[in-house]
Amino acid sequence: MPKTTGVHHVGLTVSRLEESAAFFTKVLGWHEVKRREDYPAIFFSDGHTMITLWSVKQQPVVMFDKNRNVGLHHIALKVGSELELNMLHETMKTNDVPVEFAPEMLGSGPAKHMMRYDPSGIRVELIWPGN
Repeated sequence: MPKTTGVHHVGLTVSRLEESAAFFTKVLGWHEVKRREDYPAIFFSDGHTMITLWSVKQQPVVMFDKNRNVGLHHIALKVGSELELNMLHETMKTNDVPVEFAPEMLGSGPAKHMMRYDPSGIRVELIWPGN
């Protein structure tokens, strides 16, 4: 029997705190929960999941390489419909959000997903589970 009951939050270290914050609020529509100016950190929620963005503390910044580093490969966020997935893709194209791949079938479907990057280089998968 599992000893946990789900994810409380995911903490991500970012190099561009305000730009990454705008990705979650302006592009994905999340709301800001609170800020900690002393760290600094910003907490966001979509009503189901909480994400904490922590500002990197030291320069130079070392970017994550999913093929060489141990750590977060990507974060996957669920969307409610195929239409929403496609609309997010269009919104991200107009906001110059870097794309790894546009919406495509996940395996044999019907699920679809796309992979994007936030302004700090965090890989964000958006997935419609197909149901």
